[in-house]
Amino acid sequence: MLSITLDKDSVRSGTNPPDTLTGTLRAQDADGIDSVWLQLDDDPSIGEDGLLQTAFHSPFRVVVPAGFDPGVRLPVKLEARDVAGFRSALDTSVRVAQ
Repeated sequence: MLSITLDKDSVRSGTNPPDTLTGTLRAQDADGIDSVWLQLDDDPSIGEDGLLQTAFHSPFRVVVPAGFDPGVRLPVKLEARDVAGFRSALDTSVRVAQ
C-alpha cells in the first residue's frame, strides 16, 4: 500500500524564495520496505531507506523549480520497493498557481 498526503494542491513557480511542496509519504508491505522515492516533475528523485520496516511513514519537502506557467500540472510520483524487489508506484500532480 502506498499513499501520499500533500499539504497543498497548488504551488508557485519562480518565486523568491522558491516555493516548496510538503506532505507525508506512507508505504506498507508485509515483507518490509527497502526504499522509497519521491519525484516532482523531471527533477531527480529523493529517496529514503525503509529500514526493512513493514510500515514506512515520513514527511517530505521538495523545492518547486522555476519556469512553469500558471495552470501547468506538475507530476508527483511516489515509488517504493520491498525487500523482495517488488516495486509499487503512485502518481498524482499539483497545479502551478498564479
